[in-house]
Amino acid sequence: MALAFSTQELRIGESAPSFELPDAWGNRHSLQDLAGKEGTLVVFACNHCPFVIHLAKELGEMAREISVKGVNTVVINSNDLVNFPQDGPLPMRNFAQGYGWDFSYLIDESQTVAKSYGAACTPDFFLFNAEGHLSYAGQFDSTRPRSGEKATGDDLRHAVGVMLTGKAPHKGIPSSGCSIKWKLGNEPR
Repeated sequence: MALAFSTQELRIGESAPSFELPDAWGNRHSLQDLAGKEGTLVVFACNHCPFVIHLAKELGEMAREISVKGVNTVVINSNDLVNFPQDGPLPMRNFAQGYGWDFSYLIDESQTVAKSYGAACTPDFFLFNAEGHLSYAGQFDSTRPRSGEKATGDDLRHAVGVMLTGKAPHKGIPSSGCSIKWKLGNEPR
């Protein structure tokens, strides 16, 4: 397991890069279609990463909690699916259903969306306000796999609360997790 840390190349206040991607069922979705009235949480994740598995259930619960407040969640899988078939569409469907993910789980086969966001690891979190400007990029919480601690989402929950009150956005602690599995020659600089 290669440990990676988010580079946070997308800066606070910058606009969310647009995209149109298929989900694990083959339906296409754009950021514009998925954006919430009050904000949008974009998460880069995959099925096999222990860091994602550690917080998957809590992420599903948090997504339901914040959707009531007008913040939609979308997860994007940018891993190389040829070399990591365990992250392919059928396993994605099973993973999403198993963890109660009621939001879109998209496939970034070209990996251009991950690059445009500056995503480096799974999971990597980007929270955008109602205008589509980055309000938070950082970790879900301070728990880690095998820590014996249950994931809480405290850091991200706090960031959503700050965003919804209209206070100034803040820089979070960078996400950490497994590196995105880049296609050979497609690794970012």
